[in-house]
Amino acid sequence: MLKSYLPVLVFLVLGVGVGLIFTAINGWLGPKRPSRIKSEPYECGLPSEVTSNFRFGISFYLIAMLFILFDIEVVFLYPVAVQLEALGVFALIETIVFIALLFIAFVFVWRRGALEWR
Repeated sequence: MLKSYLPVLVFLVLGVGVGLIFTAINGWLGPKRPSRIKSEPYECGLPSEVTSNFRFGISFYLIAMLFILFDIEVVFLYPVAVQLEALGVFALIETIVFIALLFIAFVFVWRRGALEWR
């Protein structure tokens, strides 16, 4: 049983080791010129002078949530596509129904105007 886990352990040790070595080399050889501007947090391309009461429009969050929703649903199609021959016709029909429901949801969101940037 140890033979089956040995490659996993070797790759785990190598991955962690290489990561730690590169981090140490970067800290040792990298430039060290700290400044006040470099120590400020970077917030998605927005200037640091934005006041704390700045608000994004609701369309930004709506499109972000829809992207995540449809992206995650598409990820569920990959395992079925890989094993479609083994799963048979039933899985194909279920996948077609799933894609049809996704398309109906997309058309509904589109018709409601959720994808329009205001």
